[in-house]
Amino acid sequence: MDEKKNPMEKNNLGKNLSSRNQKKGDNPNIKTAAGAPVSDNQDSMTAGKRGPISLQDTWFLEKMAHFDREVIPERRMHAKGSGAFGTFTVTHDITKYTNADIFSEIGKQTEMLARFSTVAGERGAADAERDIRGFALKFYTEEGNWDLVGNNTPVFFFRDPMKFIDLNHAIKRDPRTHMRSPNSNWDFWSSLPEALLQVTIIMGDRGLPSSYRHMHGFSSHAYSFINKNNERSWVKFHFRSQQGIKNLTDQEAEKVVGMDRESHQRDLYEAIEKEMYPKWKMYVQIMSEEEADSMENNPFDLTKMWLKKDFPLIPVGEFELNKNPDNYFAQIEQAAFNPANAVPGISFSPDRMLQGRLFSYGDAQRYRLGVNHHQIPVNSPKGVKEPHSFHRDGQMRVDGNLGGEVHYEPNSYGNWKDHPEDNLPKEKGGDIYRYDFREDDSDYFTQPGMLFRAMTEDQQQVLFDNTARNMGDSTLQIKHRHIYHCYMADPEYGNGVAKAMNISIDDVDLDLPKRDSHKNQEKANNLHPELNVPTDPVDPGKEIDTNKESYIEPENDPWLL
Repeated sequence: MDEKKNPMEKNNLGKNLSSRNQKKGDNPNIKTAAGAPVSDNQDSMTAGKRGPISLQDTWFLEKMAHFDREVIPERRMHAKGSGAFGTFTVTHDITKYTNADIFSEIGKQTEMLARFSTVAGERGAADAERDIRGFALKFYTEEGNWDLVGNNTPVFFFRDPMKFIDLNHAIKRDPRTHMRSPNSNWDFWSSLPEALLQVTIIMGDRGLPSSYRHMHGFSSHAYSFINKNNERSWVKFHFRSQQGIKNLTDQEAEKVVGMDRESHQRDLYEAIEKEMYPKWKMYVQIMSEEEADSMENNPFDLTKMWLKKDFPLIPVGEFELNKNPDNYFAQIEQAAFNPANAVPGISFSPDRMLQGRLFSYGDAQRYRLGVNHHQIPVNSPKGVKEPHSFHRDGQMRVDGNLGGEVHYEPNSYGNWKDHPEDNLPKEKGGDIYRYDFREDDSDYFTQPGMLFRAMTEDQQQVLFDNTARNMGDSTLQIKHRHIYHCYMADPEYGNGVAKAMNISIDDVDLDLPKRDSHKNQEKANNLHPELNVPTDPVDPGKEIDTNKESYIEPENDPWLL
């Protein structure tokens, strides 16, 4: 590779835009928050030329007090992100599946906001890190805001939200060293066999997109569609980048981070400023309730895909991002996404992870932005003609607080009528209990094996090398565990990862207990304490760039099973 070449040039954006910002307000005169003119913004009020500052300098006190409170809490996950506004357009009729107004007719357009992000990094982290990318969409529909919170991968590390807090603690900073720990990261991942498909994707050549424009998006979760006959079907959403897929190798990313920590933000912002508007096509996979009932695997398991041969992608529409925010903080940092924001015709599924997020996302926004964050313009239901929220009071209530309306229901005056016509059809259920999902379905190797065998030899080698580098100084116990998982998916997968880490496959226990119960899961994770010793990091010393095709139709895409 040319040492002087910027790897981001593969995105074909041309010369970077100037960093100059010379925008001047309509009224440049400085005022206090109360509207009074500021007489002096240069010198503090002091007792004599060399004396202390006076408590009477109210402008200094106001300016400093606001500055002390400028920063709001960052998102615990997805803290570093970029976003833009655009338009979603329906191109195909899916009204037999859903009566959601957003899909009511071909050609219908809906305003929207998209926010992309890395998952593990803090607000100041570099963009070009090997990580999942968040893919969050907010549609301002006439029936309310519809938020679709997804990723650039169709699966996730685990299927129960109980583990989400553990993931955060494993991939964030060590409590003693305050540094990231490959050992902690891979100890957690390798302790969960259900994580293998996600890990295989992250460690593969799509695990490090060159920009947000050059990656696909997925709802990942299954949701439900409700049609005009009140019939339910299960649905997964796909968003296919029309810019094509472009990725960075580990070596390119290392160079990009050294040159520009805001590479993804710069790419998205400048593409839109240059009117190179990025587009994604929306597809859905549809599964009937009968098909779900007859599936051997749990169709609501977030660690597995719905195979495209069984559930083909159905085209729906396209969205284009064509407007950068006027103010990043107001419109992107304060954007609040919540999968609980659904509209009639679109609802949820028994996916455990989705069920957990229905609470946690909204609760996180109430913590970060306050209980009235829906009044922030970027979060308000701007598509609804007559919003009439039941909520009242709370900090930062600025909309008149519903005046003198009665604030209870039932009442004698006809206020606060509900909408029974939007009740969902009944769902199948059973006794509420903490069921061990491993007893129901413990096959976490078939799909990673399918994905591995769909790769070219070069892609397989990239997967081996990326895994070896990324596992760093993880203990021998952890490396053996991951090699075993890879071997269960495909012997060549296990052999390749072992070879890249300079570990003999003959030394790896390939006869661990089958992880078909919580007890066996714990037993398999702790069977070889003698291997709990650190290893030296390994770099296979090769670089293979597999970016041969920039766009692949979904039916021909080997990365979509």
